[in-house]
Amino acid sequence: MTSALINKQFRLAARPVGLPKPSDWSVTTEPVREITDGEIAVESIYLSLDPAMRGWMNEGKSYIRPVAIGEVMRAGGIGKVIASKSSKFAVGDYVSGATGVQNYWVGAADDKTAAFYKVDPKLAPLPKYMNALGMPGMTAYFGLLDVGMPKAGETVVVSGAAGAVGQTVGQVAKQKGCRVVGIAGGKEKCDFVVNELGFDACIDYKTGSVKDGLKEHCPSGVDIYFDNVGGEILDTVLTRINMKARIIICGAISQYNNTTPVKGPANYLSLLVNRARMEGIVVFDNTARFPEAAAEMGAWMAQGKFHTREDIVQGLDTFPDALLMLFEGKNFGKLILQVGQE
Repeated sequence: MTSALINKQFRLAARPVGLPKPSDWSVTTEPVREITDGEIAVESIYLSLDPAMRGWMNEGKSYIRPVAIGEVMRAGGIGKVIASKSSKFAVGDYVSGATGVQNYWVGAADDKTAAFYKVDPKLAPLPKYMNALGMPGMTAYFGLLDVGMPKAGETVVVSGAAGAVGQTVGQVAKQKGCRVVGIAGGKEKCDFVVNELGFDACIDYKTGSVKDGLKEHCPSGVDIYFDNVGGEILDTVLTRINMKARIIICGAISQYNNTTPVKGPANYLSLLVNRARMEGIVVFDNTARFPEAAAEMGAWMAQGKFHTREDIVQGLDTFPDALLMLFEGKNFGKLILQVGQE
């Protein structure tokens, strides 16, 4: 019986202006309804906190519809099936999908928006399925390989290098024989990507000049730039790109909370001069191919050639403050909210 369970939910109360504030959220509670034929009930364990969530709160056309006012905030998650009237999932199965920021999800087992699929904690710890084996890792893998098309010996630069996407981009590039230079904020993060992830170098944008760092660590220029931050760093890298360079636009976290118009690249004519290409990526375009990426990265993990780092915050009630960590540079690794027990 699920009706004895109470579901706490964070709903979008207002469209944020700048950084999300407490009044942009409403917290509701309701009993978990009984399931009907073809449905499942999932108890959330881990929720993925991602920079993209800020964009989902805005009105306007995008690659995915905005979260509606009054709707449970969209979020990917991992949970356990606690009730099932579907042959697709059994009670006790661990699943990953769009659970939303709440304790329980109830609906059709084949709901296309939730898009649940089984995950196996025996193959990898569950938080890894929120990181390299989940949406951030898929974004990095297909963005780099399909759009960047790296060749052995090329120089790859990635911003947000210690974050969920950045740490995977750099390691995939190393596996493909590239020289990899990260850009991150703070000595601890830079040391991590060099010493633990195997990057060739890392530029600390908080204590030094990104322009000088690129000159030092990319003496032959930049062949591929994987951009997670936008703004001035993107502009600076554009001054160092090589002929036929590939610029991958994954995100622009420096711009998401602007109250003024987004700052576009002033140095975009470098694309013309160098006959370079700038292309955006959306992870959902590659859903059918996720298993091939997971298989390759999972094999690297098993061989000790690939590492991930997760930053896990405890408790559903901490969601509003935890989300802000992304935009304040306070998380170290993939930011995850733990809301239940395995």
